[in-house]
Amino acid sequence: MKWQSAAAITISVLSYPAGPLAAQTLPSATVQPSDKSLTTAQAANLSLEAKLARLERALQQQREEIDYLKNQLLSQSRGGRSPASDVRLNYGTTGLTDYAFEPPTDAQGSQQDWLSAKTRASNPQQQRPVQTAQQDQQQPVGKPPETPERKVPEVQAIPELGGVLTPAGKLIVEPSLQYSHSQVNRFTFLGIEILDTFLIGLLEAEDTDRDLFTPALTGRLGITDRFELELKVPYVIRNDRVSFVIPQVDPNATITQELDGNGLGDIEVAAHYQINNGLNDWPIFIGNLRYKSTTGTGPFDVSRDANGLETELPTGSGFHSVEPSITALYPSDPAVFFANLGYLYTVEDDVGENFNDQNIGNVDPGDAYRVSFGMAYSINERTSFTLGYKHDFIGETDTEVNGVTLSSNTLDVGSLLLGYSFQFDENLAANFNLELGVTADAPDVLMTFRMPFLIDVF
Repeated sequence: MKWQSAAAITISVLSYPAGPLAAQTLPSATVQPSDKSLTTAQAANLSLEAKLARLERALQQQREEIDYLKNQLLSQSRGGRSPASDVRLNYGTTGLTDYAFEPPTDAQGSQQDWLSAKTRASNPQQQRPVQTAQQDQQQPVGKPPETPERKVPEVQAIPELGGVLTPAGKLIVEPSLQYSHSQVNRFTFLGIEILDTFLIGLLEAEDTDRDLFTPALTGRLGITDRFELELKVPYVIRNDRVSFVIPQVDPNATITQELDGNGLGDIEVAAHYQINNGLNDWPIFIGNLRYKSTTGTGPFDVSRDANGLETELPTGSGFHSVEPSITALYPSDPAVFFANLGYLYTVEDDVGENFNDQNIGNVDPGDAYRVSFGMAYSINERTSFTLGYKHDFIGETDTEVNGVTLSSNTLDVGSLLLGYSFQFDENLAANFNLELGVTADAPDVLMTFRMPFLIDVF
């Protein structure tokens, strides 16, 4: 009976640990086990409260990390700065010493370091840093982690810049059609000028319209992921219409001369090589080398009349040329900035032709410095457009006539670049380019339509 009573008393004490009735009714012999039960319960409660406090701190820390990552993702999707990067976070409310952290806005690795430091500060017992899914993967012992190579962005709208590299074992076949139109109005005076409005001599007004159609077939073969070869075969169709008036002969009479020419153009061969990986926030550099042959009919190879005037138009330049250049690409999603710098060297040649008692000797066409820059912007996964500008500085052409060297004027050819690209699928695309001349020596308009398609070769 005494053992059962003691058990009952103990249960009563556990149920009412602070009640005055227990202190009055229990004998001294049975109070000691009741006091021990009170001490154990209080310790259990304190341990539970400590665990809850730690869980609340961990939950609060995770909430703040989630809010920060949400702000970072929102900032990256908008292309701006994270709103969280301007706020200093204070963790004094957790009962620990106040810690102020400045969330970084640089690369992902810096954000990871910040999250790891933040976790250790808010929970001193947790020493394991925050790890990403990639860091959780096992790395072979003795082998450093591989650095991912930056993918070369595609600038499909202007392929001449060398910004598109064909994957290894792939062949891009690109039929294209180009149209160019230029109009030149020229006023010529030979004589004596007494005043600005009083001229004595021969006046001539000339209006020239030039149209050029160039269908071409281009192939680009990827030898490796960093090196490709290119071959372009053009066919040239030209038409020039020249109208001029000589007021001294007949002010109302207009003399018109029209010339045509068509045939194979100058075949071109090019090579493109990606120089670097574009890591550490560096642009991607691509080296280009282009050679233009003389397969077209040159200006000194066309037929002429008895007066030495052309009766047909040439379809080629008549001179070999080599153009080294370098292209820089800097991705800034959803845009890609590009720039190209090149030098066109044209090989001089001894023509050795006679036209109407005029002997044409050595001819040295002017070399050219070329620069272009712009931006390709991706509207969505299938559509993009391009804005840019290009300029050619063409030097003097030296021509030896009857032993005397004559030099032409230098030329400045500047054009505004507009482009549009649409990807039908992974193997077929359509590109449209428009160049608007902004200098007197540039064609008024140049339009190009391309439809490249991809073929597996090896």
